[in-house]
Amino acid sequence: MCQQHDDDCDQPPVTPLSGPARRAFLRSAALAGAGVTVAGAVVASPVAAAGADDAAGAAAADSAVDAQHLPAWRPDGDSRRFTMVVMPDTQYLFDEPSITSAPIEASFRYILEHAREDNIVFMSHLGDLTQNGRKAEFDGIGRAFEMLDRKGVGYSVLAGNHDIDSNTDDRRGRSPYLDTFGPQRFRGKRSFGGATPDGYNTYHLFRAAGREWLVLALDWRPSPAGIAWAKKVMADHPHTPVILTSHELVSADRPGQEAEFSEHGGHLWNDLIKGNDQIFLTLNGHYWPAGRTTKKNDAGHDVHLHITNYQNRYFGGAAMIRLYHFDLDRNTIDIETLSPWILGRHSRGLNDLERREMELTGPEDYFSVPIDFDRRFEGFAPIPQRAARPAQRMVIPGTLAYWRFDGPQRDGESIPGGRRFPDLSGRGNDLTLVSAPGAAPGSVSWSHQFHPDQPGHGSIRLAGGKSPLRGGHLQTANNAPLNTATFRSGYTIEAFFKLPADWDGGRDAWSALLSRWGMSGEARKQGDPQEPVVTLSLSGGRELQWCVYPLNSDGSATNWSHELRSDTWWHVAVVNDSRQTTMYVDGCPVVRNPTARSIGLTTLNLPWMLGGYAYDGKLDQTLNAWVGDVR
Repeated sequence: MCQQHDDDCDQPPVTPLSGPARRAFLRSAALAGAGVTVAGAVVASPVAAAGADDAAGAAAADSAVDAQHLPAWRPDGDSRRFTMVVMPDTQYLFDEPSITSAPIEASFRYILEHAREDNIVFMSHLGDLTQNGRKAEFDGIGRAFEMLDRKGVGYSVLAGNHDIDSNTDDRRGRSPYLDTFGPQRFRGKRSFGGATPDGYNTYHLFRAAGREWLVLALDWRPSPAGIAWAKKVMADHPHTPVILTSHELVSADRPGQEAEFSEHGGHLWNDLIKGNDQIFLTLNGHYWPAGRTTKKNDAGHDVHLHITNYQNRYFGGAAMIRLYHFDLDRNTIDIETLSPWILGRHSRGLNDLERREMELTGPEDYFSVPIDFDRRFEGFAPIPQRAARPAQRMVIPGTLAYWRFDGPQRDGESIPGGRRFPDLSGRGNDLTLVSAPGAAPGSVSWSHQFHPDQPGHGSIRLAGGKSPLRGGHLQTANNAPLNTATFRSGYTIEAFFKLPADWDGGRDAWSALLSRWGMSGEARKQGDPQEPVVTLSLSGGRELQWCVYPLNSDGSATNWSHELRSDTWWHVAVVNDSRQTTMYVDGCPVVRNPTARSIGLTTLNLPWMLGGYAYDGKLDQTLNAWVGDVR
């Protein structure tokens, strides 16, 4: 629809492309052969000099596009990367007697052709399918949607104010819209969940990222009964994230302005959205220009509200689509907007306006939305916590030492100096807390925090530092068997840890998760003679450094990780197969793993330290971090 005065609104300027559109050439190559089908023949695109009238004439000669050769619709429901397609107002393409279906057919062809590449799982139309709501108009767009029906594509539609009598709500009764896109069209579709008795409100389900997602498609004006139905649908699917689609909700008066609720949108927010935490994203058409905003719901969580509509642009928007690329590993939704119909035409045949409209790259049409999906959904769909695993199960053959810090202690309870932590491998490599001189009470404490995959559900908080030394470190006894181990046949050392949000590279750099007393110079090695013979430290850039002096070398061998985020739990494993050492962070090998031969670890038969680093034979630094299981 339109901003303030329906079809008489002033049109905002066309957004020019700032450069070659992303992936535009690939798309053009993939779609260039599509053409326009006329009476069984393929019509070539207009020549370079063709203008808008020529393009319109070619489009007006369209007919149903044969989709038989396109791949089957088989989205990957377990992939954590998937795409939802949104199509706003197409009314100017279906305005009797001017019915032009080629652009929307090109968009549907794009969806089918890119279904596997982009893992497209669903498509939502946002209403105003037609201009006047007449039967002939719905017959035209209904035939176009058969492309999706034949392939079993999951999609939703809803009635905009141009599709029905805009003075009525969902109790209006029969209409050409309902005859074409009522519940009878969706029955038998795997994604169709149900509809209100009047047929104007529907809900749909799709599987993606290993879970169920729900799309609510609401009428132009849902009645109180329609709102109550929507609430019941969500109550019947209490653990399912919800995307709400409606024709009218938010609008922006000019490009770049933050979107605001319309009067009807305000009612929807108050009556339905803000009190239902499952709704995390809303999509609506009706108004232009495109815009967005974020509001806090009653649970204090973000709800992202997006307006997308391009009917005011060249060729009635040319059935532009918006692609919502969900990436749950990156906790991001990447959004892009394009016209497959324009992209599919040969580049030499595009007129001046088409060249500017094939892909929109302004900030309201090409952007990313960061969402921590686990945290956003934890209020209604918390991820089951992995159960703690008994220590005995973790003592696999060859385990020389295993320390963990779970137990009945209170979170934050101070740990006094001299506290012993048993070696759960049973090999006698117990640790003892050595407090720094003058350490404040509570600078070493128990914590109930832990890595989600950590066997033990607990950790120790070491609030250490340097200049002056703070906190404390843990240390093996002078006669511990681990002190003499050289690991000539290989080793695996692993630890779970988290750096605090205020971890500072200038203050906390070169503190060690794990270290070995004894200087390289004492071991007659080449390099810095005062540094330890073994250390797993953190650089000022929050990079892990495994710096050791192997038995087969006079010099040191060093592995480096990438920069690690603070306030995040990490797992590090350093693995040596008796020939080469590889560092893994969260199970992934890092890039800076040297290929040089590395056999064993030099020892001077001195103790190991957890959370302490010695330089020139003296304790130099203590760790500022949480430390979980170490093995």
